[in-house]
Amino acid sequence: MPYGLKRFQKSESLHFVTFSCFHRLPLLISSESKDTFLELLEATRARHEARIYAYVLMPEHVHLLINEPPEIPLAQFLKSLKQITSRRLKGDRKQFWLDRYFDANVHGEDARSEVIRYIHRNPVKRGLVCAPEQYRWSSFRHYATGEQRVVEIESEWVASIRRPLIAIKLR
Repeated sequence: MPYGLKRFQKSESLHFVTFSCFHRLPLLISSESKDTFLELLEATRARHEARIYAYVLMPEHVHLLINEPPEIPLAQFLKSLKQITSRRLKGDRKQFWLDRYFDANVHGEDARSEVIRYIHRNPVKRGLVCAPEQYRWSSFRHYATGEQRVVEIESEWVASIRRPLIAIKLR
C-alpha cells in the first residue's frame, strides 16, 4: 500500500469506491460489456451478501456505494469482482482493470445522499446523456421509480419488500 494511504474497513460504514480500466481505456464502452459487468456484479454481491446502494458504469471506470460484506473484507470483494469480470471481458488484452482502487468512507445520511447524487450525475457531467434517467447503466432508475434491474439496490424500495417477507418467515 502506498505511503500515506489509509483504508478504514470493518468500521461498519459505507464505502464510495472507484476503480478504472487498464490505462483508463474505454473498455466498458459497449452495451454488452456493461450488461456482462452488471450480471457479474449482482452474482458477486449475492454470493458475499454485500449491499450496493448506488452504482454507475462509465466507459473507463466504475463507481459503487457499497457496505462491507459481512464475511470478507471489502478489498477481497473487489478483487473477486474484478477477477471474474476481467476473465469474461478482457479478450486478448493482457489486463482489463487497474490493480488499485479509490475508497472513501461515507458517514451519515447527508454524505450518503451526496455520493449517490454524484454517482448518478456522472454520465450527465461527462456529456453521455442530458439527464440521469437517460443512462441505462446506473442505479438512478431504481431510486426514481423503484424499478428492479439486474443489480439489487439497497434502498427503501427493497427494504419495504423485505419487511413482509421477514414477517412471513417469522410466523
